[in-house]
Amino acid sequence: MAKKNRLKKTLKIIGGLIVFFTLPTLLLFGFLYLKYNEELPKGQQGPEADQLATKMLESLNEVAYLNTDYLEWTFKGIHHYKWYKTDNTCEVYWDDLGVILDFNNANNSKVFFMEQPYNGIEKQDYITKATNYFNNDSFWLVAPYKVFDAGVERRLVKTEDKNDALLITYKSGGTTPGDSYLWHLDSNGKPKSYQMWVDILPIDGLEATWENWTFTETGAQLPTFHKLLFLGIELTDIKGISLN
Repeated sequence: MAKKNRLKKTLKIIGGLIVFFTLPTLLLFGFLYLKYNEELPKGQQGPEADQLATKMLESLNEVAYLNTDYLEWTFKGIHHYKWYKTDNTCEVYWDDLGVILDFNNANNSKVFFMEQPYNGIEKQDYITKATNYFNNDSFWLVAPYKVFDAGVERRLVKTEDKNDALLITYKSGGTTPGDSYLWHLDSNGKPKSYQMWVDILPIDGLEATWENWTFTETGAQLPTFHKLLFLGIELTDIKGISLN
């Protein structure tokens, strides 16, 4: 009988802990959903959308970015990148792992564990993980420069305060094709923030800032910080050089 009572008490405690931890989370999610969730806005394709995209690129000195052959940065202090843009390769480091991604020929990608070549059963998993890291983390660094990439749809949107905003939809490419971003720009066309309609977020239309811009050696402008709700996304150790 005592054993049965102890089991009943244990189950009651476990049940209480589950409610204690999950109920506030559900309430918080419900509050955030009601406060921030928005439908994807409608916009107009055509010359005006392309002109706004061009204005954004000019505000950031796109020519300087295109002349940047090599970019290096750290994402949130955990993922480290050495991106050889001209060669279309990138070194990705986290924990004790290093992956050299060859975007021209994935079969040439290499994996290192504690600086030693690794060809074990998980090699392809590490390559896939590094590719996904790169697609996400590089987007937070250079997304404004990708608005004229192949498979990108541009639309001009009028916001509630009558400002022009740029809606970008990635029809193909990357890890999650179909994602959309609404860029909010200042009077010079420089990005201030974007709202996101992406598969990985359960709330549509969440806004992240683009701020604390820095200049690379080549003159390209890149952000060092994003604020998403109460979270901060920091990019550090940013370097950009021309090899010419």
